[in-house]
Amino acid sequence: MSITMSRASLPVFCTALRNLDHCLGKAAAYAQQRKFDVNVLVSMRLAPDMLPFASQIRIACDAAKLCVARLGGLDAPKFDDTESTFAELRERIARTLAWLDSVPADVLDGTEDKEITFPVGRDKTRTMKGEDYLRHWALPNVFFHVTMAYALLRHNGVDLGKIDYLLGADQPA
Repeated sequence: MSITMSRASLPVFCTALRNLDHCLGKAAAYAQQRKFDVNVLVSMRLAPDMLPFASQIRIACDAAKLCVARLGGLDAPKFDDTESTFAELRERIARTLAWLDSVPADVLDGTEDKEITFPVGRDKTRTMKGEDYLRHWALPNVFFHVTMAYALLRHNGVDLGKIDYLLGADQPA
């Protein structure tokens, strides 16, 4: 059986975002255990010119939903980008997952050769075939920002391991 665009995108995006939410849950528990406000982590960054933690979450969610919307010819939900707390960031992940879960597979399947034009930077665009866009732009973009969020949490002492990134709450007991 060959892989379809829906099978190559929806479950992969959903797994990445669910595992990301799992990591945020572990960060909240860590903050409670250590008796600090978890919201101080929202603005953390590894370098002065790096986007902060909140932006990593926003972009991971946006990259997933916009990819699916562009491929399927759908309107993606619009979020205000005003999240300033862990709870709000987790809610953004939940809303993104709910929307992804609502997308029928058949709107994505067969879009391998569809021309997808998308913004790159502030005033440029790029056009790619659907399959190339998914494999070489959208998936790496989601993974990059989920990984950056993971690294920021890990750097700040949250007890995360590779298994949290790969399996999240589905890891064996």
